[in-house]
Amino acid sequence: MRMGMIGLGRMGMNMVRRLLRDGHEVVAYNRTSEKVEEIVREGAEGAASLEDLIGRLRPPRIVWIMLPAGKVVDDHIDSLADLLDPGDCIVEGGNSRYTDDIRRAEALGRRAIHYLDAGVSGGIWGLQVGYCTMVGGEKKVFDDLEPLFRSLAPENGYLHCGPAGAGHFVKMIHNGIEYGMMQAYGEGFALLEASPYRDHFDYGRIAGLWNQGSVIRSWLLELLEKAFAEDPRLEELLGYVEDSGEGRWTVEQAIESRVAAPVIALSLFARFQSREENSFANRVLAALRREFGGHAVKPSAEK
Repeated sequence: MRMGMIGLGRMGMNMVRRLLRDGHEVVAYNRTSEKVEEIVREGAEGAASLEDLIGRLRPPRIVWIMLPAGKVVDDHIDSLADLLDPGDCIVEGGNSRYTDDIRRAEALGRRAIHYLDAGVSGGIWGLQVGYCTMVGGEKKVFDDLEPLFRSLAPENGYLHCGPAGAGHFVKMIHNGIEYGMMQAYGEGFALLEASPYRDHFDYGRIAGLWNQGSVIRSWLLELLEKAFAEDPRLEELLGYVEDSGEGRWTVEQAIESRVAAPVIALSLFARFQSREENSFANRVLAALRREFGGHAVKPSAEK
């Protein structure tokens, strides 16, 4: 198939490579021309602008967007809507909120332009392993574009999840679960590090061991094994953990749906806490323990 790709970041670039490897024709556009030039050397066709990209595609056109969620996606969709014809299709492959997908699909539908939301998981390993892809939108349009999803995904690694927004909804929950799993691994290894046996532990080997038939085996443990092999005590890292929108949206959805999701919620709050050195909340706790129990406290390093 022939399609256009907008956004050549960590995910978009390797997705183009995977599509090219499977025989698809890709017209690529990125805000910075260096990345376009790089992928052109690997077999893609480059575009200098959105207008140029659309001009290089044949109707019905397929345009896949891989950009950070939010206004930048809306701005590109608004621009594309004025360039595309009825019957063309936009695929939003970033991490948009599902409610944005519903709004966009309705607006584009009034112009007879199709819209699919594709939640894509695979990170920097997607080129090698494939991208697990969760798709929302019209089933017929999904069927028409299925060769693209099949090329991007590992075997049995893509699914039409339902109408507009369903793909990104499933991806949102996927990322919320990911938060909880990562937090559990982090707390488990912290307990190992705090144990009287810590000097005997090889965390890389423990992570590898747990992936051999254990009920907690996972790809995340494979990645931990690799990280510990490169830095056995992770001393080169600062324990500052960012969060993306999906974790917050999952917790908000749990509140809206009245579904108890304490593990996911606490894993999100733990990320907030990771960004605070000498946090005020912890100082309040120390002060209270001193006041009601006379417990010893540690003075600030600034004193």
